[in-house]
Amino acid sequence: MGNKPLLIIRVFFLLLCVAGSLLLTYSIADWNEHRGQALIVGLLIGVLVILVDISIKGFSLRGLTALTFGIAMGTIVSFLLSVSPLFSTGDPETLFLARLGLFVICCYLGAVIALRGKDDFNFVIPYVRFVRQETDVPMIVVDASTLIDGRIAKICETQFVSGGIIIPRFILSELQRIADSPDPVRRARGRRGLETLNALRKIPTLDLKIHDSEVSNRQEMDAKLVFIAQSMKAKLLTMDYSLAQMAQFQGVVWLNLNNLARAVRPELTLGETVEVDIVKPGKEEGQGIGYLEDGSMVVISDGRNLIGKRVTAEVVSVLPSAGGKMVFAKTSGRPAAPAPAE
Repeated sequence: MGNKPLLIIRVFFLLLCVAGSLLLTYSIADWNEHRGQALIVGLLIGVLVILVDISIKGFSLRGLTALTFGIAMGTIVSFLLSVSPLFSTGDPETLFLARLGLFVICCYLGAVIALRGKDDFNFVIPYVRFVRQETDVPMIVVDASTLIDGRIAKICETQFVSGGIIIPRFILSELQRIADSPDPVRRARGRRGLETLNALRKIPTLDLKIHDSEVSNRQEMDAKLVFIAQSMKAKLLTMDYSLAQMAQFQGVVWLNLNNLARAVRPELTLGETVEVDIVKPGKEEGQGIGYLEDGSMVVISDGRNLIGKRVTAEVVSVLPSAGGKMVFAKTSGRPAAPAPAE
């Protein structure tokens, strides 16, 4: 159904070429006897143009604009060279051929360079993307490690992220490559990243954009991510520490979900009660170990005999640790509320 209007336009164009060639034979008297050949030529021209149209199916307006810019720059360079003293004297026919060759070479090189760097070209000429780069809406560029982590989807569901999420196309390709890996661990990570992406697409309040950008090899990914964030004045959300350091060095704001998780952990005070499931024995005699929802370890002094049960414990002390904090508690004697059903 979507290709029907395009088919109608192509048929109309083909008929227009045939009709134009026929009208041309009426306007030129010497061509009256060659109407059949003119119709065939018009038909062939129309078919050739349509075949070219089909062959450049994946050629976007962004690529066309980059191509036009490259040809224009090549024309300017060839003109400046042709009016230089290098072509001031000589045989006119030789100079014409030299200028013609220079024009073709410069236009070709300009077009190739513009097409190879069409992603960078978007930032040189912002209006190529037909959006204003000057925007008050905060944007966040997301990398593969964040999608594999998965927590970004739950955060966006709460609507704490109010800006736009930008995912470069080469990140999608990287996730697909990881998901197709023969290593079962990497394959599971890649599939989790793709599931996170699908979850983000389903959030109606989220402005999710796929940035049409590619890289020639994996080594360029980090540099391209930083470049995109820097050029679009966006923040970079990543779990990759080396990428974060590169971004900070170039003045790009780095966001980290682990920092966010630590920031929203509840502050426990002495005497406060918590509900926790005791899952294993502790190192000392009589101790039981449980974990809060944020991952903090709770050591319950008299909880060894309550392993496998949910208890209400009173906080005795809180110590900082590498993983966040370690809570020491003792059972309060009150029954805990039943754990919520999964």
